Amino acid sequence: MTDSAVDNVDILIIGAGQVGLTLHLALAAGGQQSLLLDRRPLAALQADPRALALSHGARELLEQIASWPSRAATPIETIHVSQKDGFGRTLIDRADYRLPALGYVVRYRDLAAALAANLTADSLLAEAEILHIAGDDDGATVSLRHAGQSRTIRCKLLVHAEGTPGDDPAVSVSDYDQHAVICEVTPTPGHNKRAWERFTPDGPLALLPLGDEYSVVFTLPPARADAVMALDDGAFLAALQTQFGRRMRFSKPGRRSRFPLALRLRDTLVKGREVWIGNAAQTLHPVSGQGFNLGLRDALTLAEEVAAGDDPGAASVLARHAARRREDRERTLAFSDGLARITANDAPLLRPLRSLGLLAIDRVPSLQSLLAGGAMGYRGDVPALCRGGEAR
Repeated sequence: MTDSAVDNVDILIIGAGQVGLTLHLALAAGGQQSLLLDRRPLAALQADPRALALSHGARELLEQIASWPSRAATPIETIHVSQKDGFGRTLIDRADYRLPALGYVVRYRDLAAALAANLTADSLLAEAEILHIAGDDDGATVSLRHAGQSRTIRCKLLVHAEGTPGDDPAVSVSDYDQHAVICEVTPTPGHNKRAWERFTPDGPLALLPLGDEYSVVFTLPPARADAVMALDDGAFLAALQTQFGRRMRFSKPGRRSRFPLALRLRDTLVKGREVWIGNAAQTLHPVSGQGFNLGLRDALTLAEEVAAGDDPGAASVLARHAARRREDRERTLAFSDGLARITANDAPLLRPLRSLGLLAIDRVPSLQSLLAGGAMGYRGDVPALCRGGEAR
């Protein structure tokens, strides 16, 4: 093994997932150079089985950096929200907000491929093992191992976008005591570009239109998730049908995966010349589909602030970024966490209150606009490209 000299870059991004890739490309569009690091091979970045729910503002951003996977994206034109064994429902229609769609559903791997297609050969160090990070007033120094060699990279700004944080005293964790079981199923009749959010005694059940299929997010207590994962395909479809109801039938279930759910929050987004964005800053419950959209706004706000200054890691630049992200982050977290907890609580008194709430939201336009605007991510000082078609 040999040691190399120190490499100098302006901006180093740890994590080449969708948020890290988006930041890299947004910086490049503004004339800023950055280098991506990831511990995984590039092929692994495109192997995630999950689907993403993207806001209309997210589409506009990704189009600006030539990374919108138009052929792989399915529009959501209506959202039906209801409660199992309860009265009342809310129907949100994109026509009421003069938008081409309320949102879009894309497979992780398709978005990753669209973003990665814009990378240059020298912009990513994949399979890089970070050994040490040292920060000082002028920048950060990262020691790593790549391709059998030790390397040292010096940067003016270090961005952490590497995904869900592990054990870190700066990160608070609130376990929802739920797991998400995900798969794809074929609906009969077709989905007609409608998404469903169904509140059940076990937790929320989401069906997102994806191609000709539905991407299913089945939220369950861990023991129930164990049981559902162990079912054969026929029994799984029967369990899904029981929770959803008889409005449509499901067939051809795909491979099932599961993920534990917890709210993870980093107490501060900025430390010296380091900044945390996306899941490295906060990991949300999937019930409202807010996690990636929030991370995307993290990335674009940072790109805007870096473009406005001479030194990308200057204290003034990062302070403006943190200040701009505060309201959007706090309101999105409150929206997502509140929805996750109230929909997972099956206390007898809450069931009729949820039904009355759904009925009121459906009948009162101002209430529905608040819900729709929350779901579409319009909160506070969001980046300029995410402001089109706001529903407040």
